[in-house]
Formats: sequence, structure tokens, C-alpha cells
Amino acid sequence: MKQPNFIIILTDDQGYGDLSCMGSEDFVTPNIDSLAESGVRFTNWYSGSPVCSPSRASLLTGRYPGNAGVRAILQGHREASGITPEVPTLATALKKVGYNTSIVGKWHLGLAEKSRPNQNGFDKFYGFMSGCIDYFSHVFYWGMADGKFNPTHDLWENDKEIHEDGAYFTDLVTQKAVEQIREFSENDKPFFLFVSYNAPHYPMHAPKKYMDRFRHLPWDRQVMAAMLSAVDDGVGEIVNELKRNGNYNNTCIFYQSDNGPSRESRNWMDGNPDPYYGGTSGILKGHKYSLFEGGIRVPGLLSWPDVVPGKQVIDEPCAAMDIFPTFLKAAGGNLDEYTIDGCDILPVVTQNEPSPHDYIFWEMEEQTAVRNRNYKLVLNGHLVEGEPVQDKVFLSDLSTDPSERNNLAKELPEITKSLTEKALQWREELEENWSQKWQANYEH
Repeated sequence: MKQPNFIIILTDDQGYGDLSCMGSEDFVTPNIDSLAESGVRFTNWYSGSPVCSPSRASLLTGRYPGNAGVRAILQGHREASGITPEVPTLATALKKVGYNTSIVGKWHLGLAEKSRPNQNGFDKFYGFMSGCIDYFSHVFYWGMADGKFNPTHDLWENDKEIHEDGAYFTDLVTQKAVEQIREFSENDKPFFLFVSYNAPHYPMHAPKKYMDRFRHLPWDRQVMAAMLSAVDDGVGEIVNELKRNGNYNNTCIFYQSDNGPSRESRNWMDGNPDPYYGGTSGILKGHKYSLFEGGIRVPGLLSWPDVVPGKQVIDEPCAAMDIFPTFLKAAGGNLDEYTIDGCDILPVVTQNEPSPHDYIFWEMEEQTAVRNRNYKLVLNGHLVEGEPVQDKVFLSDLSTDPSERNNLAKELPEITKSLTEKALQWREELEENWSQKWQANYEH
């Protein structure tokens, strides 16, 4: 069988409810929805972290973020370290089995030389390396308010700084992705393309043509819809290009958000100190930074027409770290060559097999969480960054209470005790591994 092509499409700070196929009623995303129509829509898909750098590290390495060397949001100055070749990425692994590799869009896994995309498995890179940029000037401003770092221009083609002043970055990502698919299609090698949109992460920027589509909505929701509509148009162009060059049926496309929606007041862009309400986690509790479901349960879609039956809705819990082993095994690679925490989920989407995970774990600063089938335990859970702890111990049955409204910790003491022990044991092992392998590098 011919090796498949792989495309990962990642959005930034997109809530669980911010797709029409996931329940949005005030705007539609027909092109993204078509991925679910032709393949799988996961209702229990999880990011590796409720914030972006660790989430991206987990997706690309198949590991829990702490085991990949990235546990927090990385800084955006040009000496900031992050991921290193010591931990192979999916791009590195796929290159070994004959793939061309490319990333377009946001990196946010380090700007120091050893942490850049070209040093971590990607043949080609077009995009930015910090956490966020102005969508039109491509300048990284975040952090300038504290006086520690000056604004920095951040647009690159491989290791060369370039300028595309005035061009809307979402459109640039789509344009470069289509060009890359066209170029890859001219040779016989399979390809892996990581399309890493920064929308709808702040600053909340969208061209007038997109804003006009949603002029009937309040500004915060209007700009969210506009930014995601631009992404949706881009997904349509990417799929159309695959169809034009005959690669569509043998290309596995995976789509997810890196974490839940942002409540950060900087989204308003007018000095408003109130929490931002433009993104939604639907019925879920919590937002970006939180280990309640709204921070880590995200849209997850997978389309591979030649292999994966369409129109599937899968409730089995799976996670971003599963993409590395799933793609690599499908490409003919040897999983035994890699240290990974994820699992191959191709049997889940092709044979109706249950999730391979008995437990999935998360951590974020003082928060720790674990899911065991239907039960989910959160220790020291926050709803959003900067707010106090909600409950020191919170147990929920997600099969009957996906909104995590009812704390069953006292009602089910044995399950609470067992999951607490599991979570703390996992966290202790992760902390030990972190201190031995990563902490010194991280502090610099």
C-alpha cells in the first residue's frame, strides 16, 4: 500500500463549541465540518495541556508535555529555549521513513537555534516562532508592557527573517500551505504538512470582508466568528488543492484546537479589564489554563477517505499525544524506536475499538487531573488563570455530567481515593523526570 500523506491543522485558543459541527449556532464552518462528514468527529478529544506550548509539544512528540521538556508557555524572545532534538518530533520520525516535512504558521516551541523547526525534523518552515503576533505587521508585542522585552518582528522562511507587511497572517498560512501541497505533489515522496493557524488567538484581528459576514453579532463574537471563518475558508482551499492533484483520498487530515477558549481581557483590545466572552467551550466548564473540561477538551476531527469510514461520531476518550504513534505506524514506522505516552488509535476509527487509554493525565502548575473511562478527577482546579481554586478535590462522572457541575468526591470516596493516588503518583514521576532531564535547560 502506498504511504499516506499527513496534514495536521491546528487552531489556537478555539473553544469546544466554536465549530458548527460542535454546536455553534451563530456562525457556520462548512469546510471544517466537511472533515467530520468525510471521517470522524471526536466528542471526547483532549489536548495535552490547557495552554499552547505544552499542548503543541505533546501533539508533535507523542508524550505528556513534561516528558517532552515543555510544561509552560514559552517566552518569545530570540534566545528562548524549548523543544530540542533530544525528543524526536513526528516530523523527525516521518523523515526517517521517507517523508518530506513542512510547517506553516505558528511554532511557539522555542526560538533558540536548537529549538527551531528546521532543527526538529521540518525540512521547511514558514511562519512565526513566538506565542502571538499582530496579524498584519507580524510583530510580537506581548510582554512589552512589563519592560523586559522590546517588540520583535517575527516572520520567517526557514532561518531567514522575511517581511510580508500588511498581509493577513491567516491568509498567508493558507497560501503557503496550498503552495507546499502543490510542490510536494510534484514528486513521488509522501509528505507531512503541519498547518498551524494562530487564529483565533489574540490580538483579535480580521479583515473587513470577514467582519462584514457577521455584522449582526456583538463585537467579541463577531471577531471570533470572522477569524474562524478565515480559517474555514483556508481549510476549504487546502482540501480543494488535495483534490486537484489527486492526493485527497490518500491524505489523512487531522484537525484540533490547542486548548480551550481564552478569557484574557487583552482580547478586547480597548483596555477593557473584563474577562473576554468571544469564545465558547459549549456546555463544558472552564477555559484556557483550566484542567476542567473546557480547558482541555477540544474539537477533534480526522478524515482519511481511503481508510477511515465517514460520518462517524466517536465518544471514546483520545488525546493529542496519540497522533504521533497513529501516523507513524500508518506510515510504516517502528514505534519501538521511540519513547511515547500516546497510543495508536487507528483501530478506534476503523474497527470501532474502545479507547486504548485506561488513564489520561494532565498537569498545569498546581493543578493535576486524571480521566479513567467515565470518571474525571481534578485536584486544585481553576476555572481560569488568576482565579482561586474551585475545589481541592473534584470528582465527576462525565457520562452523566460532562459539565462537571456535581462534585462526587464525598459520595464516591473509594473512587476518589484511587484516582487521587493515581494522579499524584503520575505527577510525582513526572516531577522527578523533569528535575533530572529538563529543569536546568528550562530555567534558561
